[in-house]
Amino acid sequence: MPYITKSKLNAAISIALIIILFLFVSYLVQTNIDYIRNNLDYGINGMIFYIIALVISIVFAPVSVVPLIPIASGLWGWQITGLLNIIGWSLGAVIAFLISRKYGVPLVSKLLPIKKLYDFEKYLPEKHLFFVVVFFRMVTPVDGLSYVLGLFTRMSFVSFTLATVIGITPFSFIFAYAGTLNLWYQILFLTIAFLVFLLGVLIAYLNYKRKEKSRKSR
Repeated sequence: MPYITKSKLNAAISIALIIILFLFVSYLVQTNIDYIRNNLDYGINGMIFYIIALVISIVFAPVSVVPLIPIASGLWGWQITGLLNIIGWSLGAVIAFLISRKYGVPLVSKLLPIKKLYDFEKYLPEKHLFFVVVFFRMVTPVDGLSYVLGLFTRMSFVSFTLATVIGITPFSFIFAYAGTLNLWYQILFLTIAFLVFLLGVLIAYLNYKRKEKSRKSR
């Protein structure tokens, strides 16, 4: 495996912080649920604000609103929160894809570190891209993938959107439900989720090595 770089260490720290915040916010919500419902429930306006926050988290990645999910689940229930997650994250992904596809590197480089996107592109396979997108959407709470696919692949808008919605759906409902569980069940759930994420990273790395080997053999 490649050595640990500063960027990889920062990414690992960011994920750890997101997990810790998720657990902390979940605890606060469950111990103060009546106060939260009485003071933070703005009905449809609150849901619209939540969706906008989700969109921003994708378009201006790597901003993450995952720690807000327990609050949303406490206010509206995990089922509605799951649906809101799908809407918000899907809209954000579509916007990011269209931005990168229409305006290219000049604009995207102002939103994200372009070098990281070039590095990310190396891990994408040349075949079965639809299923790869579904898988990555299922295992990671951060984005950049939408920009990479818009910039460096010929994936159609319809295929991208469908793969995104399919992949985001399990993640959206599972995390919304996890926000309602007690601490120990959350730790167990997040441990499993992290192991699945590591599996995704391993698969991406093996694909990268295959691509590098193929290029050298040409």
